[in-house]
Amino acid sequence: MNTHTQDTVVVTGATGRIGSAVMRRLSTKYKVVGFDLRAPAQPLPDCEFIAADIASDEGVREALRTLREHHGTHVASVIHLAAYYDFLGKPSPKYDQITVEGTRRLLRGLRDGFDVEQFVFSSTMLVHRPGEPGEFINEDWPLQPTWAYPESKVRTERLIHDERGAIRSVVLRLAGVYDDVCHSPPLAHQIQRICEHQMAGHLYSGEVSHGQSFIHLDDVVDAIERTVDGRAGLPAETAILIGEPETLSYDELQHTFMRLIHGKSSETHNVPGLIAKAGAWVQDHLPGQHPFIKPWMIDRANDHYALDITRAQELLGWQPQHTLRKSLPKMVAALQTDPLQWYREHGLEPPEALAKLAAKIAPAPVGAVTTEEAACHMHSCPMHEDVCQSSPGNCPRCGEALQAAAVAADAEYTCPMHPEVVSKVPGRCPKCGMALELRHAREHRHA
Repeated sequence: MNTHTQDTVVVTGATGRIGSAVMRRLSTKYKVVGFDLRAPAQPLPDCEFIAADIASDEGVREALRTLREHHGTHVASVIHLAAYYDFLGKPSPKYDQITVEGTRRLLRGLRDGFDVEQFVFSSTMLVHRPGEPGEFINEDWPLQPTWAYPESKVRTERLIHDERGAIRSVVLRLAGVYDDVCHSPPLAHQIQRICEHQMAGHLYSGEVSHGQSFIHLDDVVDAIERTVDGRAGLPAETAILIGEPETLSYDELQHTFMRLIHGKSSETHNVPGLIAKAGAWVQDHLPGQHPFIKPWMIDRANDHYALDITRAQELLGWQPQHTLRKSLPKMVAALQTDPLQWYREHGLEPPEALAKLAAKIAPAPVGAVTTEEAACHMHSCPMHEDVCQSSPGNCPRCGEALQAAAVAADAEYTCPMHPEVVSKVPGRCPKCGMALELRHAREHRHA
């Protein structure tokens, strides 16, 4: 039941993993309206949706016109999550088109036609210059992004300063987001390398004592909720770091994953940067290979991000309730409970041995459908549309019972950011981690 029936909150990137979680949380207090390219596969209770193409002048104008017609001109808060990102490391025109100019379009439309109390922008801790072990980065730490994604966030933060007018703004600089299943591309690929006994799982080109801060999805949602609830008491313009103050080193992550997955650990060996970079380049250019580790990542192996979250504690009364250390066993438990589904959920290609093992453990009964037909009778979570598997069960993220959903045998799933990524089953994009979306299905089967 909404307790602030007159207060409208707009969430861009509404169908993403963070966006949908934010909408569910805030819908108990506010009139929540989601902006995104496509409507969610499963409507969220007490939430509304408006189609909005942030990369288009006309798309933003139409979305704001619809918002004005249905909800008036007063908006309590706009939570701007929509942005472009990938792990290619190279400049892309989409960073300007979607992240930077998309924010400009949205802010100008809001400033000129609405009474907006607050504009919340999701940035990243990576806008800051990396530190060293023992140093804790705060909001006054120098801005020095080291690759294309955080560079786009720095440009957008400056744009918000210039374009916000009388709208109060909050920039939330988030650490790497994860949840109990994982849903962090860097961590998921690290787990994969160790699980499959890959040689790369025992090698590292940087100092293993270095690491990066992470933050649980639930804690991100809590920080955003507190930002909206406390908007009247916040400064007119501020940036706030949101992350866990404890940063696990790469070495601890390696040993922990090894022990949890294989029952024992072994040492990680250092590889000189030039050799590691050459190896990554070769792998990246092999036919049919799509390795996660790119040559540019070798240069970033020594980057260290430990955060001072004093400002978040003082302004929002916030501190994380989860820790990555306590969540690692849950991630591995989800992998071990249903390995094939875990791989699909993270957009990873299961190794042949894993697929064969799964077939031996759960052989197909007499009269069962073919592998192709099995993909047509998936079970998905009503709350998390990107959670989907071929057998009944409970959602590993929220515990809800999975519901049967018929999908055409010729269905194709693709990444909204990387259309060249195509899969026959739901999952996540191996390049950016976004949930794959149904592209087409020429024929629907009926029971």
